[in-house]
Amino acid sequence: MNTTTDSVPETLRACMVDTILAAGHAQTPAVEAVLRALPRHRFVPEASLEDAYADIAVITKRAADGAALSCASVPTVVAMMLDQLDVHPGQRVLEIGAGTGYNAALLAELVGPDGAVTTVDIDEEVTAGARRGLDATGHDHVRVITRDGALGAPEHGPYDRIIVTVGAWDLPPAWHDQLVPGGRLVVPLRWRGQTQAVAFIREQDRLRSDRMNLCGFVPMIGQDGEKNGTITTDGTVTLYYDIDQPIDPTALTGVLDQPRVSVWSGVTIGASEPFDGVWLTLTATDPATCRIAAKQTAIDSGLCTPAIGSRSPALAEDVSLAYFTYRRLDAPEARFELGAHAHGPIGEQLAERLCAQIRTWDNDRNHHPQIHARPANTQTVTLPAGQVITKRDSTLVLLP
Repeated sequence: MNTTTDSVPETLRACMVDTILAAGHAQTPAVEAVLRALPRHRFVPEASLEDAYADIAVITKRAADGAALSCASVPTVVAMMLDQLDVHPGQRVLEIGAGTGYNAALLAELVGPDGAVTTVDIDEEVTAGARRGLDATGHDHVRVITRDGALGAPEHGPYDRIIVTVGAWDLPPAWHDQLVPGGRLVVPLRWRGQTQAVAFIREQDRLRSDRMNLCGFVPMIGQDGEKNGTITTDGTVTLYYDIDQPIDPTALTGVLDQPRVSVWSGVTIGASEPFDGVWLTLTATDPATCRIAAKQTAIDSGLCTPAIGSRSPALAEDVSLAYFTYRRLDAPEARFELGAHAHGPIGEQLAERLCAQIRTWDNDRNHHPQIHARPANTQTVTLPAGQVITKRDSTLVLLP
């Protein structure tokens, strides 16, 4: 790298925004303008200029085991969520997860002098860092509160927009209650092992999804509704599932040692074509959907070969399992057929179910299910027909 020119913050920032635009984000002039203007490096002073403006997350705090506790999110994801939030001048915005303060500063620029931004984080070290970054860049009017984000900040609400910048497994009542009717909530929501940045609109007693995009975030402290358990004696393959699912990893231990059955869907993709929509489709149609993660030793030995080793969709039912995979076709250009490997007494049936949803996804790859979210105590008879996912504070209904 030519450090005499490329390390200039303005040049690097321009390249960052160009990358964001090329990815299809920063879809309004307002979002593009604030990304071009705000000095991201001032919020991550310990990072190099190159890292501050690269399309990567900058980790700012880690746990003793090395797990990330706080970070400056990937710029393309920041822009994507700002697009989803659709902020306008004069609005009141609540952010859950203060991070470095960079996102709150972007929001402050978008709402302007007639709006207000409040950011909340449970970690006082994180809020102190966010406060420093905001003050250093002239955003001292942004409110920074040290508090469990699940409680929101009712004293400064209600809010026109709420954005959650940590991975959430559930939707606490405060987020719904502090959002004005017609307001938007954007949250990286996790269900059935995958996370989507979901834009919800408040409609009376429910939240209705407007759009969603695959993403990944540092998980929110205090939400533990996702369970996991290994299904091999050496701990190399793990299932991740939700508390409302009757999945028993202990009963499934050793299932991968049983004969494998492979079922192929007839659906093919090119080397650079995304296929994450398969997982999303499964979550809206099959209650057995979960996540499988295999360590490299299990992959290399051929014991378990999911499409993506660390995270692929699977169906687990009783003592049988099927998981998403692919095979390379014999063709001049790289092309792959999607399918499923299965084990156990009804493994082949599970694989057929998985492949059926691959074909459903292939019929309209841009289609997303709609989510209706209501309080957890909502009577079942009042819920619309769809795939019901029960969490502690909320009930999700996915409409395919």
